[in-house]
Amino acid sequence: MGPTRVPGLLFGGDYNPEQWPEEVWEEDVRLMAEAGVNVVTVAVFSWSRLESAPGVLDFGWLDRVLDLLHAHGIAVDLATATATPPPWLVRRHPEIQPVDAAGTRLEFGSRQGYCPSSPVFREATVRLARAMAERYRDHPALVLWHVGNEYGDHTVECYCEESARDFRRWLQARYRTLEGLNAAWGTSCWGQHYTDWTQPAPPRKAPGPVNPAQVLDWRRFSSDALLACFEAEREVLKEVTPDIPVTTNFMSLLHHLDYWKWAAAEDLVSDDAYPDPADPLAPLKAALSYDLMRSLKRRPWLLLESAPSAVSWREVNVPKEPGVMRLHSLQALAHGSDGVMFFQWRQARYGPEKFHSAMLPHGGTDTRQWRETLALGADLRRLAGVAGTGTRAEVALLLDWESWWGLEAPESLPSARLRLHQLLLSWYAPLHRRGIAVDLAPHGRDLSDYRVVIAPNLYLCTTEQAADLAAFPGRLVVGPFSGVVDAADQVHPGGAPGPLRELLGLRTEECWPIPDGRAQDVLAEDGTRLVARTWSEWLELDDAQVLARYRGGPLDGRPAVTRRGAVTYLGCVLDDPTPVLDEVLDAAGVTGVTGAPLPEGVEACRRGDHLFLLNHGAAPATVTLPAPGADLLTGRPLSGSVAIAPRDAVVLRL
Repeated sequence: MGPTRVPGLLFGGDYNPEQWPEEVWEEDVRLMAEAGVNVVTVAVFSWSRLESAPGVLDFGWLDRVLDLLHAHGIAVDLATATATPPPWLVRRHPEIQPVDAAGTRLEFGSRQGYCPSSPVFREATVRLARAMAERYRDHPALVLWHVGNEYGDHTVECYCEESARDFRRWLQARYRTLEGLNAAWGTSCWGQHYTDWTQPAPPRKAPGPVNPAQVLDWRRFSSDALLACFEAEREVLKEVTPDIPVTTNFMSLLHHLDYWKWAAAEDLVSDDAYPDPADPLAPLKAALSYDLMRSLKRRPWLLLESAPSAVSWREVNVPKEPGVMRLHSLQALAHGSDGVMFFQWRQARYGPEKFHSAMLPHGGTDTRQWRETLALGADLRRLAGVAGTGTRAEVALLLDWESWWGLEAPESLPSARLRLHQLLLSWYAPLHRRGIAVDLAPHGRDLSDYRVVIAPNLYLCTTEQAADLAAFPGRLVVGPFSGVVDAADQVHPGGAPGPLRELLGLRTEECWPIPDGRAQDVLAEDGTRLVARTWSEWLELDDAQVLARYRGGPLDGRPAVTRRGAVTYLGCVLDDPTPVLDEVLDAAGVTGVTGAPLPEGVEACRRGDHLFLLNHGAAPATVTLPAPGADLLTGRPLSGSVAIAPRDAVVLRL
């Protein structure tokens, strides 16, 4: 039983009864029970239906919905309904609408139309959250609070005057004095020295490039401002209903919000994931995001939204082929989710999401989608024992949001082509292919449980971070353009790799970005040929050993990959770092969960004593089993090896 007190794995989706006449509700709950649904999310966008005017509350329809669900054994993830302010609030207080960097105030008519710093908006959300908590504190259906919805999706930041005042308060708390701010922002450059606290402002649209230190602090502030909205509601919910866990749905590997800070503020990590069926890398990208969700609190999380088939917001919305919904759902479980939930339960007839797929589609129960919904519910009941189990990883990827924000600052770097998500994937992919469990880790986490730690990039690296890495007892890999700046986005004295120089045994003489469309050959000392794109560096070695050199081009013969003791450094972005990684993993004694190579397209994950084998490929695959066991999906006893059909899976109880 997980944190929601619902036995087994959670199964359900977003339920929008306010979009349907009440006579449909009875059919809904009957079909939910038939499918094995045990929890639904309710009231995400219901503010205008619950509060039609200031203080005028109508909970009658929601009372009936919750009572009906409970009568059929279905629990509720109850939203505080604050994801979108109602029209009356916007018209009374147009100043709560967000303003973009060019100074344009955005209009009502979509969702998330609010300024995160608006005291009017925050006070209104807290009032409604308190009313919801006091109304439903004792309702037996309530098992989880759902605050807001997908923070940072449409409204990431607001550049209005209220936000500017809030930003200045944030800066004063961080720097205390104008002297501290001027020093951190380097305002002697381009004549930006501030003499009064009324002068600093958001990085609005300007004639040319904006101070990158100002932009970095704005990223920090914007994440914190949205988090303050969440925390204000959470505080009320915990006061009134201290035993009900609180969550908000994350958006996978999202650039805008520091999920390490956000996860610390919630009881249960939940995520919305929408892998693109047309993207051959979708399973890889989803696996990386799911491992992040599991790593945020180092315990099971919840897939709170996913698509049964097509979504409605891509330019081309490709449906999922038969079996893919099940396969994607099992993948989330394999990476630590304690359930599978969808957007949406019943497919809408109107609005922007009327063509978004649903567990119950427009065509009703005589459809492929409904049959797959029934089958998945049955599978999840067979896998109930997976709930609450964990994953032990021996490899960690370092992820630091502040460094990410600095690395991708606009218009101030040697190259705009270094993108952290791609760098993470380049290292994650060979680990995923080998069936090696991976955690993601922030600065400050104890790394001693890992045998291998990989930092794909640490553009922003403080002396404290460098000291932590130097103390790591295992094998360490550091990617290019690391140790460049401090927390204020100022280049370390002596240049890169700054505080990492002694650890790496080298210095970067010059960054050497590779132009688009070109490649740089790299030759390893053992004769292995590698290819670099996007980035290379002119390295000068102190006491590091050369593992590979550039071959041809302006850096011909110079070091490209080095090692000092147990630390490997790459001064370039390799198309495929597998040869470098293989040496590190072998030296550390890290192997995949099956102990044998995996066929192309097959993913292997161990969770507790459950081995998930997922065939994302288009051809049958045979996998060697590490031990005999029973396939929980079919009841078959298995040993030796197992053949897995395309888009099929085996979950082995070892």
